[in-house]
Amino acid sequence: MQNECKLSIITINYNGLKDTCELIDSIPFNNNLEVIVVDNASKEDEASIIAERNPQVKVIRSPRNLGFAGGNNFGIKEAKGKYILLINNDTYFKEYNIEQLIKRLISSDKIGIVSPKICFAWGNNPLQFAGYTPLSPITVRNQAIGFGEDDHGQYDIATPTPYAHGAAMLIKREAINKVGLMPECFFLYYEELDWSMMFTRAGYEIWYDPACTVYHKESQTTGQNSPLRTYYITRNRLLLVKRNYKGINKYLSYIYLIGIVGLRDILKYTITRQPSLFKAVLKGLRDFINSKFSCLNS
Repeated sequence: MQNECKLSIITINYNGLKDTCELIDSIPFNNNLEVIVVDNASKEDEASIIAERNPQVKVIRSPRNLGFAGGNNFGIKEAKGKYILLINNDTYFKEYNIEQLIKRLISSDKIGIVSPKICFAWGNNPLQFAGYTPLSPITVRNQAIGFGEDDHGQYDIATPTPYAHGAAMLIKREAINKVGLMPECFFLYYEELDWSMMFTRAGYEIWYDPACTVYHKESQTTGQNSPLRTYYITRNRLLLVKRNYKGINKYLSYIYLIGIVGLRDILKYTITRQPSLFKAVLKGLRDFINSKFSCLNS
C-alpha cells in the first residue's frame, strides 16, 4: 500500500465534537500513526472545526449518516495503516499503551482482533469489558466479563474472547482483507458481534488484552433509553440470528425474541406510558419481518 503507516486510528463523529476532541487530545501523535475522523453528517459542520483544531488529523465528512459500520468502513477504505484501531469517539486514554495491543495482535498469525480492557469514565472507573461470554444459542444473551466491578487487577491476564468490543478493536488489515468489511446492514448495534463471528468462521482468534485500558463515557450519542437505541436493538438482535444461527435454534430464537421479549417490551412501554419506545419496538419488529435492511449477505 502506498505510503503505508503502522497504525491507523479511526473514530466516528456524529454531533460529538467535544468528545471527539478529547479523544484526539489523549493520543500522542508520531510519524508512524495516522488518526482519521469520519464525520457522519453531523448537524453542524463539526468536521471543519475538528480539522482546524487538529491539522494532524485526517477528517472526512460523509454527506449522510452511514451508521457505525458504514462510518468505520469509510475510514478503513481511506486508512493506510498495517493495523487498524476502531475506537468510539466517546472514549479516551489515560496511558496510551496501543503498542502492547499490537504485540499481542502480531504474536500469532491466528489472532485477527484484540480489544483492550474498557473501564467506564465515571466514578472510580468500574470495569465495562474484560472479555465476553458466548451468546446463548436461544436467547442471544451474553455478558461482558467484569461489568460494573471495581478494577483490582482481577482480569489482568490476556485471554481469548468470542467477540471484540465495538468501543475499541485493533485489527490486522490483512485479516480485514480476508474476512471483509463490517456488515452495514445493522447500521447501529450488534455489528461488532456479527463481524466477530465472521472473523471466527474465517479461522481467526479474538483476544482481550488488559495491557491497554480505554475509558468509555458510554452512549453519549444515542442515549441509554432512546427510541433510536430501542429500535436498533429490537431489529438487530433478530438480524444477528438470521445471519448466524442455524437449524432449530434459529426458529426457537425467533419465537423467544418476538413472542416473549418483543411482547414484554411492548407491554412494559405501554404500562409505563412511553409511547416513543413502544413505537420503536413495533417498528423494529415490523422492519425485521419485512426484511428492511441495507443488506442481508455481506
